Amino acid sequence: MHKIRYIAGKEVRHILRDSRSLMIAILMPILMTFVYGYAINLDTKNIRLAVLDFDRSVDSRELASRFYNSGYFLKPQVPPALSDPEKILRSGQAHAVLVIRAGLARALTNFTDYELGLLVDGADANVAAATGSYSNIMVASFLEDRMPYGFEVPGVRISQQVLYNSNLESSHFFVPGLIAIILMMISAMLTSVTIAREKETGTMEQLLTSPVTPRQIIIGKVLPYIALALLDAVLVIIFAMFHFGVPFAGSMLLLLFFGLIYVAAALSLGILISTLVSTQQLAMMMAQLTTVLPSVMLSGYIFEIKNMPAVLRYVSYLVPARYFIRIIRGVMLKGSDLSVLWGEAVFLVILAVVLLAIATKRFQLKIG
Repeated sequence: MHKIRYIAGKEVRHILRDSRSLMIAILMPILMTFVYGYAINLDTKNIRLAVLDFDRSVDSRELASRFYNSGYFLKPQVPPALSDPEKILRSGQAHAVLVIRAGLARALTNFTDYELGLLVDGADANVAAATGSYSNIMVASFLEDRMPYGFEVPGVRISQQVLYNSNLESSHFFVPGLIAIILMMISAMLTSVTIAREKETGTMEQLLTSPVTPRQIIIGKVLPYIALALLDAVLVIIFAMFHFGVPFAGSMLLLLFFGLIYVAAALSLGILISTLVSTQQLAMMMAQLTTVLPSVMLSGYIFEIKNMPAVLRYVSYLVPARYFIRIIRGVMLKGSDLSVLWGEAVFLVILAVVLLAIATKRFQLKIG
């Protein structure tokens, strides 16, 4: 045990001596959370809507005002021509055109049937879907406010209740997953340069002549980075809670326990990478390639795994971020406990053990 402490102490001195890398390791996760927390956002806003008002009544102007004051719709930069609604879409002046035919005010007074026209540019399917959804909400809200007391809008209505993210904030969904990706990238990148650094500085031979086993070298080098990665995790979670308002409904101790397993898997991957390359620069590049792309594309962070081709679905089982993203979202947003997340925990433990075993074996072969 004292030999592992010696190796770990040596690695801690390396970390503290390189103050610039230490600052990057601590500040980069917070900076990335700040930037990507705002950049990755599926809330569709600033939809350019042209309103063709043929009714020219107080009610039609109030309806148009509802759309523009909602925060989701903007007026076109150029006032649209009333003659050709499709031309407005073809020219790109607007994403959608709301046509208010004559008779709106009369229909609201006499409670007769009336139909609004909405032409939507379907070139961007996400914007088109959001436009239709927001428009229905705006019109329903307008009609409810216009109905006399005791009069209900005809038709069947759904009483909807949204749990765990009542305001449907994209940041509450993406930021916890972003924490998982940042931890994977930072952890693998930090450890990937450790053995490569020993090779570049020529200290690997000195380390190998010491009375320590390869297993003790691996464990001693990983331990300081586990502490550093967990510190990063705590800082990023606190930043996400206070800056983005992401709720934390579960147990911090449980999340840190899962995080310890996840970080161990990421660090083991970094050690494995460092045994495959000879320079620190190449190690960092390889670490980013093998962590960021799979963690973003195959973990369910943005794209649903069930919608992927069968081959990619099977490959995703080898991505540690797949399991930790479910864990961190479950703990932070829903307050899930081990009885719910035990399956993800088991897979994560298996991956961590396998990666650590492969890294240790590869290191033994390398020095052998």
